[in-house]
Amino acid sequence: MKLPSSSATDLHKANLEHMVSMKDFSVREMDNMMELMSYLKQARKDNAIPQLFKGKSVGMIFEAGSTRTRVSFEVAATLLGGHALFLSPKDIHLGGKESIDDTSRVLSRMCDVIMARTNSPETLDGLLNMSTVPVINGLDTRFHPTQMLADLFTIREHITDGRQLNELTLAFMGDATDVCRSLMLTCAKYGMGFKQIGPVKYHMEPEWVELAQSYCAESGGHIEITDDVERISECDVVYGDSFYWVTQMDEKAERLAAFMPDYVISEELMAKAKPGAMLLHCLPANDKEEVTRGALESEYSVAFDEAENRLTAQMAILVYFTHKDAVTPSEDTIRRHEDKIQTFLSTL
Repeated sequence: MKLPSSSATDLHKANLEHMVSMKDFSVREMDNMMELMSYLKQARKDNAIPQLFKGKSVGMIFEAGSTRTRVSFEVAATLLGGHALFLSPKDIHLGGKESIDDTSRVLSRMCDVIMARTNSPETLDGLLNMSTVPVINGLDTRFHPTQMLADLFTIREHITDGRQLNELTLAFMGDATDVCRSLMLTCAKYGMGFKQIGPVKYHMEPEWVELAQSYCAESGGHIEITDDVERISECDVVYGDSFYWVTQMDEKAERLAAFMPDYVISEELMAKAKPGAMLLHCLPANDKEEVTRGALESEYSVAFDEAENRLTAQMAILVYFTHKDAVTPSEDTIRRHEDKIQTFLSTL
C-alpha cells in the first residue's frame, strides 16, 4: 500500500505551467506577460512594487554562468518580497550523486519556482519530468524565452511612429544560436519579418525554419535566411549576439574568420538599415567582434534598456507563473498559527 504524502506543498497544481520556449505561448499570452511587465516597471519606477512573491522562493540552477540572468532573477524575487537561491554545480548533486529527477522532486517541495540555465536540453527536460512547480528555462542551448520577453518589450517601448510589431522586420546578425532560434520563432508568431544574416555554414537548421514558416502561414510573417548583408536595408531592428559561445572556444578563430568583418554590426552597417532602425544585443558584447563600441553606444542602441528589461521580465515571469496558485492567508489564520506556536514555546 502506497503511503499518502505528508507534503506541506500542493503536489498536484491544477494551473501548473512551465516556460520552456516562447513557441509554447500564444500571442495573447505573450501580450499579457508584457502588459504585466509594463505595470511592474511603472511600480518599480514609483518604488511601490506589490509584494506578489512574498514568502516564496525561486531555486536557480546555473550550469552556465550569466550576469543578467542571475542578477535579474535575484533582484526580481527580492523586489517582489521573495527569495532567490543560487545553485551552481558545486552546490548541488545535479545529475551526479543525485539524479536530475530526484533533484527536481526535492526542489519542488522546497521552492515555488525552479529556474535553470543549463548546458544541455537533457538537464532541462529532466527537471521538467518531475517538477510540481513552474520550471523557467533560463537558457538551454535550444531556447532563451526570458530574453525574448525582454526583447519584445524593449522593441515595443521604442517604436515611436505608432506601428505594431507585425509591421517590423528584424535582422539577426550571426550564428544559429539559441537566441537566433528563439527570435525567429517569436517573430514568426507575431507576424514580423525575420532575417538571419550570416555565412551559409552557420545558417539555422531547416527543421526550425520550417516550423517558423508554419507560424508565418497563420500570422503573415516572413522568414529569410541569407548571407547577403545588403538585406539589412529592409530591417527596422538589428540584433547582435556573440559569434562563438564558451563551449565553442576551440572554434573561435574559425568562426571569427567567417564572420568578420562583413557581419560585424558597425555604424556603417547600421546606416544601411531602415531609417530609425534600433540596435539590440543580448549581451555580453565582444567589442570589435560582433559589434563595435561606437554602434553599441550610439543613439539608436537600446541594448542597455534591453538589459534592464531582463529584470522587468523576470518580475513578470515570477508573478505570472505563480499567481493562480497563490494562497493569501487571512489575518485570523496567521494569528491562529502564531498563537499556537507562541503557546507551545512558552512551555519550553
